[in-house]
Amino acid sequence: MARNIQSLERAAAMLRLLAGGERRLGLSDIASSLGLAKGTAHGILRTLQQEGFVEQDGASGRYQLGAELLRLGTTYLDVHELRARALVWTDDLARSSGESVYLGVLHQQGVLIVHHVFRPDDSRQVLEIGAMQPLHSTALGKVLSAYDPVAHSEALEADRKAFTDRTVCDPDDFEHVLDLTRARGYAADVEETWMGVASVAAPIHDRRRMPVGAVGITGAVERVCRDGELRPELIAAVRDCARAVSRDLGAGRF
Repeated sequence: MARNIQSLERAAAMLRLLAGGERRLGLSDIASSLGLAKGTAHGILRTLQQEGFVEQDGASGRYQLGAELLRLGTTYLDVHELRARALVWTDDLARSSGESVYLGVLHQQGVLIVHHVFRPDDSRQVLEIGAMQPLHSTALGKVLSAYDPVAHSEALEADRKAFTDRTVCDPDDFEHVLDLTRARGYAADVEETWMGVASVAAPIHDRRRMPVGAVGITGAVERVCRDGELRPELIAAVRDCARAVSRDLGAGRF
């Protein structure tokens, strides 16, 4: 059996201790509660502080949970609320469109797939929850880049690889694509990431009207497109789904 890493166990115990208290804790309190030498406890606290997981009060010298840890916790809750609110609507979208449905959020300069509904037929399919997609070429990624300033910056800073001869890599051309995405309210990917595959996606907003994710459908070009253009009824269905999830998150009408 693999051995646990002692320093990580101690750091986790320290975070639980700080999370369980109603006040800031001093170094002596933390060390004695966990049975650690002061030097050991101080070293762990210093590392956690550098990472933003712990903050030290300048006046008292006492410690409390840091903003970074709280941000990560909020992100976790937001993603799970997003997925929970989207379950019914994404199922309906898969049935009405006949295509696979993906729900994605920004994560580490890419799109993390947090929910995937299979195409409603008997074909063999692979569950892609947890998969990453690029920001600059996929419909989900373009939507996030168009509406989320952080995603926008990360897409511009990232290496925009050309997956096909249709992939938009030039920064000025990419900005034009994002302007078009905002004007239309949806993004398209027609053989920009995978040959023979087309996608359309729309943004999801929360109660603060902030972009928290994107939902889209993906399928074979011959099904998703007609005469070289995305089928209007599929665009409408994706946008309706995104608006419905946004309303359930408290965003109101868009």
